[in-house]
Amino acid sequence: MEAYTEDWIETYEYYEEDERIQYKDSTYDIVSRVAYLIGVPRRIFDNPHEPPKPEIYDLLEKDRNARIIRQLCRVRAAIEQNFGKINDRMRHDFKSIYSLPEYVPKDALDRLALDGVDFYRKSSTKLAHHIIELNRIISDRINNCRSIFPVWLNWSYIRDIFIMKDGLTEAGTKAAANTYFSHKECYPYSIFINWTPRNDGNILYNDKKFVTLLYQWHNDYFCDYSKVSDAGSFVKSSIYEFIEDAGKVVMAVDCENSDPYRLGATLKGLDPAVTAKIRKIMLFDDVHTVDAWRILESHTSIPVEHIMTERVKQSKSLVDIELTAMTCREHYRDLVDSFIIVSSDSDYWGLISTLPDAKFLVMMEREKCGPDIKAAMANSGIFYCYIDDFYTGDGEDIKKNALFNTLNRTLDEALRLNVEKMLDDALTATRITMKPAERQQFYDKYIRNMRLVIDAQGNASLELNIK
Repeated sequence: MEAYTEDWIETYEYYEEDERIQYKDSTYDIVSRVAYLIGVPRRIFDNPHEPPKPEIYDLLEKDRNARIIRQLCRVRAAIEQNFGKINDRMRHDFKSIYSLPEYVPKDALDRLALDGVDFYRKSSTKLAHHIIELNRIISDRINNCRSIFPVWLNWSYIRDIFIMKDGLTEAGTKAAANTYFSHKECYPYSIFINWTPRNDGNILYNDKKFVTLLYQWHNDYFCDYSKVSDAGSFVKSSIYEFIEDAGKVVMAVDCENSDPYRLGATLKGLDPAVTAKIRKIMLFDDVHTVDAWRILESHTSIPVEHIMTERVKQSKSLVDIELTAMTCREHYRDLVDSFIIVSSDSDYWGLISTLPDAKFLVMMEREKCGPDIKAAMANSGIFYCYIDDFYTGDGEDIKKNALFNTLNRTLDEALRLNVEKMLDDALTATRITMKPAERQQFYDKYIRNMRLVIDAQGNASLELNIK
């Protein structure tokens, strides 16, 4: 059942060298999830030279919704690949799909049965009817897999891959089959998906390539490549070497000139066995802080010290002075010999140049840092890197927690309402008298079940359950 993938792999060998350069440092998370769902064989995941990662396979195997879609797609792909042979056996030998394991994987059928999914209709005598039923179930269930993918990825684009065009009609299934057989070598691992086939090599080569193509297929443009790529091995190795060579190392962060989400993703993308040597992260901030800095501590095992600075003059921040003073204190009093400065502000060159006995590594944002400071660091042999280059997909949890914290605080301030008192005031205003039992029943039926209603303009209001 899996021999066809060997020919497919050989077809695209000539693409590999150019793509290694073009898509250098890409991640493989998205393509592994797509590969699992469309039914790419497990042995491809276990092959270290292939993009899909076995850890993603193992993760999704625990998700019933993902398992169901995978097995449905496997069965559909098997039928598409062997349609003529299966159709002949059904017509001439009165065979069913369940009695043709050489064409339809029995383990896929068994897994569907264990998960409570049945697509086979005994009343259907045409093979196309079984494909239509498979398409219907896939269409009904694919949205259950939405949470498998990150929120920054356009879900409707992913969903389209699984929905056969006009797949609930015989004409639609025939057209899809004709397209598939005419361009079988273009399909990922020769597995059926819904798309307009193009000779783009392995579209599941890595996340950067796949997501770029995915958006192009929908006349859209994807540009946030930090979501689908990571800092290169040279950058990470240089950071690890700096930390390992240090006697004592501290990270000092200028919160006014750094992105908390990118820094969180950077820390998460580094080897925790190495970063454990960092004694602490000092966050220098003032009253104009954001929630993400407050919750960073819960997203790293490194101790965090949040240092808030007061403003003597409202238009002037003292963060840079405080960071400079505290760094000097750490060096002279606590004998810290190595510092990781996180800031794109050139003002810290004065700090770096006045501590010749200390070692520095600078993390900055590419667009915020000018050429002069980079030239000065390069000429002084100080390594610097861009936190923009690190995989930011791992920063989504920090973003969500920051949003939830802010939203909860806003809701708490906006909805300071005691509904018990509200009901008592309403009874008084209307001069209605209720016995305790009657009041409790009214409260449970109408007040306790009030709901938040949001209109098309985003305006929120509370409505009583009056039905």
